[in-house]
Amino acid sequence: MTGVTTIEHPAFYSCFVKLPCPISARVLLPLLAVACLSAQSQTDQAPPLTVQGSFRTRVEAWDWFEGSADNRYAFSGNLLRLSLGQQRKQIDWQLELAAPFLLGLPENAIAPAPQGQFGLGASYYAANDAKRNAGMVFAKQAFVRFKGLFGDQNQSLRLGRFEFIDGAEVVPKNPTLAALKRDRIAHRLLGNFGFSHVGRSYDGFQYVNNRPKVNYTILAAMPTRGVFQVDGWGNLKTGLVYAAATGQVAGKKSSGEWRVLGLYYHDWRRVLKTDNRPLAARRSDLGNIRIGTFGGHYLHTWETPSGTVDILLWGVLQAGRWGVLDHRSGALGTEAGWQPKAVPAWRPWLRAGFFHGHGDGDPNDTTHGTFFQVLPTPRIYARFPFFNLMNSQDLFGSVTLRPHKTVSIKTEVHGLRLASRNDLWLLGGGAFQPWTFGYVGRPSNGERGLANLYDGSIDWQVSPAATLSAYYGYATGGAVIQKTYPNGKNGSLGYLELSYRF
Repeated sequence: MTGVTTIEHPAFYSCFVKLPCPISARVLLPLLAVACLSAQSQTDQAPPLTVQGSFRTRVEAWDWFEGSADNRYAFSGNLLRLSLGQQRKQIDWQLELAAPFLLGLPENAIAPAPQGQFGLGASYYAANDAKRNAGMVFAKQAFVRFKGLFGDQNQSLRLGRFEFIDGAEVVPKNPTLAALKRDRIAHRLLGNFGFSHVGRSYDGFQYVNNRPKVNYTILAAMPTRGVFQVDGWGNLKTGLVYAAATGQVAGKKSSGEWRVLGLYYHDWRRVLKTDNRPLAARRSDLGNIRIGTFGGHYLHTWETPSGTVDILLWGVLQAGRWGVLDHRSGALGTEAGWQPKAVPAWRPWLRAGFFHGHGDGDPNDTTHGTFFQVLPTPRIYARFPFFNLMNSQDLFGSVTLRPHKTVSIKTEVHGLRLASRNDLWLLGGGAFQPWTFGYVGRPSNGERGLANLYDGSIDWQVSPAATLSAYYGYATGGAVIQKTYPNGKNGSLGYLELSYRF
C-alpha cells in the first residue's frame, strides 16, 4: 500500500522498547507496555510494525486590514509527521511524532489594542516568544487501543494522546453524506485545528460502541498545547467530557443521519477572559468556566430526476457558568444543496445556508450570552479566518465543480454580520497555551456589518500520495472592521500548499 512501510525484524521490537523518550509517563506507559508484550511474542505470531508519515508545506500571503502595523507579509509553515504503530486482533497502538517549523514570521505585524495581531502570521510570532523562525519535535499521538471489550468486537477503548474531531465518529456509506460531514459538520465544537502548522491533540480516553445501527462514543480528555505554539508537549488546565450517539436512516432513494451530543467543558486556568465586559470587571473575574453544550445534527439526501438534493440542520444550546456570570447561549445552522445532472462533465454542487451564533446583548447584566465554540477548527467554516462562529451571522452560497476525479474547484460568497452590536467581533479557536485565553475580541463600536467574503480554491490530487492546493480569499470590510482599521477595511489571504504522504 502506498505510504506504508512494514518492519518485521524481531530485533527492531526490542530496540524500540529500550529507546529513551521524553514523553510523560502517563501518556506513554500504556504504549510501552504493549510494545514490551510485542517484543516478548514469537516472531511468527507478532504482526509487523507499520511506519508511515506525511509532510505538508504551505506559503501564506497575508494582506490584513490596514492599521498601525505591517499588514502585508508572507511566511512558510511546514509540518512533518512520522508514525510507528502495530495492529493486533485485540489491541493496537501508535506513536506519532510531529515536527512543525515556521520560517519568516512577521516581526512588525502586531499593533496595540484594539487592532492587535494582523493575521495568523502575527499569532505564530506572538505564541513563539517573538521568534521569526521556530520549530520543535513533540509527541502528536501516543495511544493504545483495546478492542473486543467484554468479548464484543463492536466495543473499543483508546487510552493516551490522540486526535479527535466531533461529528467525525462515523463515515456514512453515502458519498454525499460523507462529504457533508467532513466539510460542514465536523470540527464545529471539537477539532484538531489541522489548518494550523502545529495542531491540537487530546490526552485521555475514548470509548466506542459501534452497533449495527447506532454508534456510541464517549470522550474524556484534556487538550494539549500547540495550534500556534510549536511546543506541543504539555496539556492545559482544561478538561472536557463528550458523548454522542449517531445513527443512519436508510430509504429506497434517500439516506440520512442523525446525531445527539452532550459536551461538558471546564477551564480552570486563571487567565483574563475575552468577553464584552469592561476591562476592570474582567480582571476581577478569574473564576472557572463550566459550560454544558447539548444538541446535534440531521442530514438527509434524496436522489431526484434532476439530481441529488440534500439538507443539513445543526444546532446546540448551552448553559453553565462563565466565571461569576451565568452562561446561556446557543447556535443554529441550516443548509441545502443540489447536485444537478445537467452538466455531468463538471459535476456541480450548489449550496446555500445560514448560520447564527448567539451574541451577548448586555455587557452589564449577570448573564454571558455569547455562543462559546469550545475547541474547534475555525478555518473549516471561515476559509479566510478573520472570524469564527461566535456572535456571528453568516449567509452564504457556494459552488463546487469536479471536472475530474482528482480535481475539485470551489468558490464561496459570505455575507457576515455580528449577531449582537453590543458584543465583540470574535476570532480564534480556543485554548492552546496556559497563559492565553485562546479567543480574541475586537470592539463592534455599536455596529453589526462585518464583511463580505469572496473566495476560491482548487485541490489537485497529483498522485495517490501528493495533493496540491491553492486558495485566495478577499474580504470587503463593513462598519465593524472600518472603525477598527480606518486606514483600510479590505483584506485578503492567499496560499499555495503541497501535502505528501509516505
